[in-house]
Amino acid sequence: MSFATVPDLVLEPMIRHALMEDLGSYGDVTTRAVIPSGTSYDARLNAREDAVVSGMQVAAIAFRLVEPALEVITHIADGQPCKKGDTLMTIKGAAASILSGERVALNFAGRLTGIATKTAGFVAETRGTHARVTCTRKTTPGLRLVEKLAVLHGGGFNHRYSLSDAILIKDNHIAAAGGVRQVLEATKAHASHMMTVEIEVDRLDQLAEVLEVGGASVVLLDNMDNDTLRQAVAMVDGAMKTEASGNVTLDRIASIAATGVDYISSGALTHSARTVDLGLDF
Repeated sequence: MSFATVPDLVLEPMIRHALMEDLGSYGDVTTRAVIPSGTSYDARLNAREDAVVSGMQVAAIAFRLVEPALEVITHIADGQPCKKGDTLMTIKGAAASILSGERVALNFAGRLTGIATKTAGFVAETRGTHARVTCTRKTTPGLRLVEKLAVLHGGGFNHRYSLSDAILIKDNHIAAAGGVRQVLEATKAHASHMMTVEIEVDRLDQLAEVLEVGGASVVLLDNMDNDTLRQAVAMVDGAMKTEASGNVTLDRIASIAATGVDYISSGALTHSARTVDLGLDF
């Protein structure tokens, strides 16, 4: 599968900030002290375990921001599987520039490959159903864009990127506004016709009220057991999209998908993914 990439221009400020953080006020003093001027090398970014790749676009930008003359060749693209020992990328040119960009490139690539790999594991458990696996806004501050890209690379789908993307009425909104009917009526009165509305419920009587009042196109079924999820899907009967959330684990996700829900969202895809071991070898 191939993926459309975000323009480099959009990603560059994030990566530039990370490089500036790492280089400090005086640059890579170790490299400047020990690497003779004019030294060139061929480096390889290698996988040290099986994974689903993400972060190659980001790593390439990091190296090119340090030194535009570096020749960066991606061998296994974002969204593709790799095996332990595979070379994901080669970087040729000034050794000092490669070394100065190494840590930022690896930090991004290892983190994002971990997210893609975890997502792919969840997606694999839903095969044979129509359920889509989605992430949430539980992302690392400042890294949401690339972490959500990594979810796509793992075969998942994205939920909201920000609070401004859609109306998602959560339990605290309902409590503060006075109830399900109140929040839905207020939404009908004030929301743009272009804005998707989703509402969270954790009981079937709340769901019944949502169906009675109307005004939402998606219902988030929060922390329901599988029997209750099946009842909820039957009650909705196609009137809205259904999303299961809460207590979504790798061991349980197949049984959640089997209830007939349309979406399964999990913050763990981004907040609990393990960084995959990648290395840069000269």
